[in-house]
Amino acid sequence: MSQRPDLRQRRAALEHEWSRWVPRLSVAGARPGGSVALRHEVTESWARSLSSVDPGRDSAPVTDGGPVHQRWTSSPLYRPVSDLAGELHTIAEDAGFVTAVTDESGTILWTCGGPTMRRRAERVNFAPGGRWDEQAMGTNALSLALRTGRPSSVFSAEHLVSALHGWVCYCAPVHGPDGRVLGVLDLSTTWDRSHPLAMSTVRTLVSTIEARLTTEQPRSGQVRLTCLGPEQSAQAVREGRPLPLRPRQLEILTLLALEPDGFSPERLRAALYGDRPVTASTFKAEISHLRRALGGGISPRRYALTIPVSCDAADVLRALEQGDTDTALRLYGGPLLPRSEAPGIEEWRARLEVAVREAVLASTRPEHALRYGERAPYDAEIHEHALRLLGPDDTRRAIARGRLTTARRD
Repeated sequence: MSQRPDLRQRRAALEHEWSRWVPRLSVAGARPGGSVALRHEVTESWARSLSSVDPGRDSAPVTDGGPVHQRWTSSPLYRPVSDLAGELHTIAEDAGFVTAVTDESGTILWTCGGPTMRRRAERVNFAPGGRWDEQAMGTNALSLALRTGRPSSVFSAEHLVSALHGWVCYCAPVHGPDGRVLGVLDLSTTWDRSHPLAMSTVRTLVSTIEARLTTEQPRSGQVRLTCLGPEQSAQAVREGRPLPLRPRQLEILTLLALEPDGFSPERLRAALYGDRPVTASTFKAEISHLRRALGGGISPRRYALTIPVSCDAADVLRALEQGDTDTALRLYGGPLLPRSEAPGIEEWRARLEVAVREAVLASTRPEHALRYGERAPYDAEIHEHALRLLGPDDTRRAIARGRLTTARRD
C-alpha cells in the first residue's frame, strides 16, 4: 500500500506545476526555465484545494442560494459600499480593474468595472452569485483573505485553476466592529496590468468601509426593506431576521420609506385603499400592527418613520438623482410590489419604471439598454436604442436584434 506523500513532496510537486507557467507568462523576476519558489501560504492552499477542485474547471460554481440581490441588500456591507460606489467605479474603470465584494462565505454579492473587464470576469463567473471560497475555486486571493483574515494577492499561475492564470487579484477582508470577517473587497485585473499601488488602494478602501461600519453600529436596529422584484421577495429585515408583516403592512412601510416627510391619516388611507369602503378601525389596526413590528418607529398624528429604514426603491431613486445609471439598474430588481393594487404604490411603481427607462434611453452605454431589455422584452424602443449604440462588429447586436424582432412581431 503506497504511503501518502509528505508535505515536502507535495510542495515540490506544486512548485514544479507552477513553474511550467512562468516562461509563458514572463512573470517579473523569473528567468525562462528557472525555478521559482511558491509562497508557503499558496503551497498550503494548493494542497488543501486539490481534493475538491479540478484545476481544469473553466469558471466558479454558482451559489446554492440562488440570486444574491436580496442577500446583498440585507448585508451589513451594503450601505458603506453603496456610499463608496462612485469612487469604486472610478477606480475600477480608470485602472482597468473589476471590483468585487463578497460575503463571509466567499460568494460574490456585488461587482463593478468597465464593460470589457466585466465581460472577461463574467467568463469565469467572477460575478454576483459566483462562489470563490477555497473549496469551490481553489487558491485565489479572496479565499486566502477569508481563511487568513489578512490582505492577500495572488498572481497569475499561483491560482490553482488554470482559467485564472491570466489574472492578478488584490483583496482584503472587511471586519465588523466586533472583529468578525463580514466579507472581502477585491480588485482584479489581467496579470499584465498589475500595479504596485493596487494593494494599498484596497487597504485604504477597506479601512474606510470599516470606519463607516463602526459609525453605523449605533444604528444596528435599522430595518432593510426590499420591495422591488418578484412579490415573494418583498420583505423587511432587521438584524438578519424578517419582520412578520402582511402585504398591506409592507405597502404602508414602502410608502413611508419613499416619502420621509410622511402622510396625513387621510392621505395615507387614500394611498392604500382609494375609494374602497374601509373602516377607520381596519386602517388603524394595520398601522398599529406595523408600529408594533417596528418597535414603535411611526409618529402618531402625521404618519412618518422615526427609525432608520433603508429601501431598495429609494436607493434606485438616489442613484438616478446622482446620474449613476449603472448602480440604479443593478439595484432595480423589477416593479415595485408588482401585485399591489394600492393607488399610492401603483403611482410610485409607474414613477420608478419611467425614471429607470428614461435613464437607460439617455445613456450612451449599450450595456444599459441590453440589461434593461432583459426585463422589457416587448419594449422596441429600448432594443432600437441598444442597436444604435452597439458597434457594427459587436456580437451583442444579435441579442438586441432578436429582441427587437420579437417585440415588433408581438
